[in-house]
Amino acid sequence: MLDTADQPTEQLQSLIADGDGERLDEYVGDLTAGETARAVSYLEEDDQARLLVLMSSADAADLVEQIPNVQAVPLIEHLEPEKAAEILRELPSDEQADLLAAVEPENAEAILAEMSPRESQAVRDLTQYSGDVAGGLMVSEYVAFPTEATVGDVIDGLQRRADQFRDYVVQYIYVTAETGELVGVLRLRDLLFAGRHQIIRSLMIREPLSVSALTSIDELFDFFSRHHLLGAPVVDATGKLVGVVHRAAVEAARGAHSESNYLKSQGIVGGEELRTMPLLLRSRRRLAWLSLNIVLNIVAASVIAFYQETLAAVIALAVFLPIISDMSGCSGSQAVAVSIRELTMGLVRPVELFYVLAKEACVGCINGLVLGLLIASVAWLWKGNPFLGLVVGVAMALNTLVSVSIGGTVPLLLKRMNVDPALASGPVLTTITDMCGFFLVLSFASATLPLLS
Repeated sequence: MLDTADQPTEQLQSLIADGDGERLDEYVGDLTAGETARAVSYLEEDDQARLLVLMSSADAADLVEQIPNVQAVPLIEHLEPEKAAEILRELPSDEQADLLAAVEPENAEAILAEMSPRESQAVRDLTQYSGDVAGGLMVSEYVAFPTEATVGDVIDGLQRRADQFRDYVVQYIYVTAETGELVGVLRLRDLLFAGRHQIIRSLMIREPLSVSALTSIDELFDFFSRHHLLGAPVVDATGKLVGVVHRAAVEAARGAHSESNYLKSQGIVGGEELRTMPLLLRSRRRLAWLSLNIVLNIVAASVIAFYQETLAAVIALAVFLPIISDMSGCSGSQAVAVSIRELTMGLVRPVELFYVLAKEACVGCINGLVLGLLIASVAWLWKGNPFLGLVVGVAMALNTLVSVSIGGTVPLLLKRMNVDPALASGPVLTTITDMCGFFLVLSFASATLPLLS
């Protein structure tokens, strides 16, 4: 066995060059998920393409599960459709759907063509749902029997299909009507201690807890917080059982969703970014955000240029301009975060602008007054001029009110225009609060210039 303390990338390169699939399976199996992802990311493209070809389908599937999708998708796309289909068969159905949804459509169709009609249809059924609802997170591997089956029928069925069911996460046996609707849940304990001729309808838990295929991530997280279950059956609009969503999948998806929103808010456009990705692709994604921001900042800076004589006359204002801009931006960002979360959870709708505006304006008035008094006191004590304190204090109070009101409503407006609020709210808010803050401070100072000099 190879020593996993050696450099994993060099070891992988050596094993790939030797074409030793058996030792490659063994070595990759000894690596941690982090070591695997790092080692694969540093391989040359040719070596990445050969890696999965040399590995057994089961071990290759384990590797694909360990690395981020942004790494796994290119590996799958470089494979022949037949080999890709072999690897995907070893993955849970939700992983299959996620990967095939991310590869190029023509590649996905070629891979699906190599799978059985039942397998390909199961994947197509999952890909019709977005990744942020139960239908997109569920697996289609579950055990279900009709209501009229006996305990003996269930036990015999489990034994006959043991090879298939062995890879399933079997927590319950689901009981369905002839048309596929979920009608009950059968605990394994009740099954094992019942007579073989007993009908499972008499043993099942009626009206079991279930979730709709369109239930959002946040609603699922709340569901599992209230109910101590490892998984829950998923039903469609007609009540038909279509899959099972696991608690672990919901927690992982919620974390990934939060990470995605954070990356977007920081200007990482177009999904995940790794430093091993092509240089021009990484640059283009970042420039899409930065180019917009430089234009917006020039617009905001033009306000200062318009009032440069006032700023030259009262140079102390230059100290307070960034403070007012930054504090107001922070207040607005808090409102943006709350609105995006409530939109995600379905607690507010894009049409409820005036409701959100009223709620945020109340917070803005209180926080603006407090922050205005604080900054006014600092200005007065520093320069001994109460009018300077009045100018910056009133500007801070009003700009806080504006930024909080805008921060709360901009995500709703962007959502109505089918623009991602997590991506666009930041630059819009920053530009408006900067322009408004600079304008308020400098216009008030111009009006009271004799009292400030």
